[in-house]
Amino acid sequence: MRTRCHRVHGRRRHGRRWFWLSALVFAVALTGSAAASGNRPPREEPIMLRTFPSPDTGPMAFNAICYGPHRDGQRPGGPEPSAAQLREDLRVLSEHWNQVRLYGSVGFAESFLSIIREDGFAVKVLLGVWIAPDDSLANRSEIEGAVRLAAAYPEIVAAVCVGNETQVFWSDHVCPPELLIEALREMRARTTVPVTTADDFNFWNKPESRAVAAEVDFITLHAHPLWNGRQLDEAMPWLQEQVAVVVALHPDRPVVIGETGWATMRHNEGEQARLIKGRVGETEQKVFHDAARAWADASRTLMYFFEAFDENWKGGEHPDEVEKHWGLFNVDRSPKAALRGDG
Repeated sequence: MRTRCHRVHGRRRHGRRWFWLSALVFAVALTGSAAASGNRPPREEPIMLRTFPSPDTGPMAFNAICYGPHRDGQRPGGPEPSAAQLREDLRVLSEHWNQVRLYGSVGFAESFLSIIREDGFAVKVLLGVWIAPDDSLANRSEIEGAVRLAAAYPEIVAAVCVGNETQVFWSDHVCPPELLIEALREMRARTTVPVTTADDFNFWNKPESRAVAAEVDFITLHAHPLWNGRQLDEAMPWLQEQVAVVVALHPDRPVVIGETGWATMRHNEGEQARLIKGRVGETEQKVFHDAARAWADASRTLMYFFEAFDENWKGGEHPDEVEKHWGLFNVDRSPKAALRGDG
């Protein structure tokens, strides 16, 4: 999603020199560490696709959720949620979804997986690996964490998603494709679960995306009608069109919707004010959510809705900042209209 950074808000740098210097550092760290441990993988030829487990039948079958756990006073790299808070979240999540997407493999991820096992929650996890070109040590920690957790929790980790919006042109953490491909190959060589990468439709709909698609078991697609200037009545036709275009370009790979959603508030300044044309609010979110859920079920398209809970650490300081308001639940875990069941 445009302007959103799940790690640190506002880490947006400019300049060709910085980009390629940081890319070089990342390449050395990624390939050097893998080679030193004997894990630098060759290209698998031909790639033998690993099947992403089909969703169970039932009302939650094709509707999954994106999850960030951070409450007020918490943030990635800072204070993390307690085990009790994660357990509270899982009780809420498991009432509505049986598949949850995480964006990283360090921090709270292991506790989250452990609680799923200990408490017997019927939840599968798409485990993330956060990749950024200017943070080689963190990238290595993410990769090693995902390898370890996928092995330790094989009944819970359904797949691993290496990189989030690293290829689309507007991302603030663009990585050269060869670096992403190296990380994807390493993950497939060191795990047995399906491996994917998540990116915007505006990358997956271009011919150059085929090189990355060739390295994954399924495509994880982001498509946000709100960020792309659509009104509410245009949202579902637009979403369906983006999915159809990507499916046509990549007929040999399953396509999963990794993010789509509708915010309940936005600020009237900055990029969000220029790009977002549709009306925001709980009523509008409910309309889009219900339509998207119905379409996902009817078309048998696995869809991770963005997102479970509002997170006030995201975006700028203004309380109306759109990044804070994509949750189907408020920060205090009270449900918004889409999930209240009050009509």
